[in-house]
Amino acid sequence: MAASFVLTISGRDRPGVVEAVADAVTRCGASWQESRMARLADRFSGIVQVSVPDDSVDALKGALEELRNDELELALEVTRPEYVSDDYVSFVLELVGQDHTGIVREISAALATHGANVIELITTCTSAPMSGEMLFSASARLRCPRDLGFDALRETLELLADDLMVDINLEENPSPETSLAPHKSLQP
Repeated sequence: MAASFVLTISGRDRPGVVEAVADAVTRCGASWQESRMARLADRFSGIVQVSVPDDSVDALKGALEELRNDELELALEVTRPEYVSDDYVSFVLELVGQDHTGIVREISAALATHGANVIELITTCTSAPMSGEMLFSASARLRCPRDLGFDALRETLELLADDLMVDINLEENPSPETSLAPHKSLQP
């Protein structure tokens, strides 16, 4: 039997962080399943789903403990099998506009009000080509109750987009498990 874990990693960015974690996982006979990792400011952070034989769980915990001495913060959490019913629809939300405080809070509050679950979120701030002003862009993969109604969600987001002075695009996502390609249709 195999146990499934989610490993959270954070530390000062430097060459070899991913290799050190991958080595610890491999030495224990664990399998690297899925991950999301990125450098943000001077930190390297990520999450990894690993599958490890039941009799190797303690070895994995020990190998990861050794990495704590290497200026890495690590957390290992047991996961449960996820049941996803057919009563949901997946959407991709893309947003771009002049950066200002509160965009993520306002959009996420509207999504939560409609029962939409954010499955993945990628955000960036970049300098606008002509004006040099900071542009905020976001791509989100959402899972929404089938009875939510695409039109109701779109209407709420369009009203909010006007208030926030951002452009929003919402499309049904035919392949909900595919990772986001940041900012496909709304380019700053």
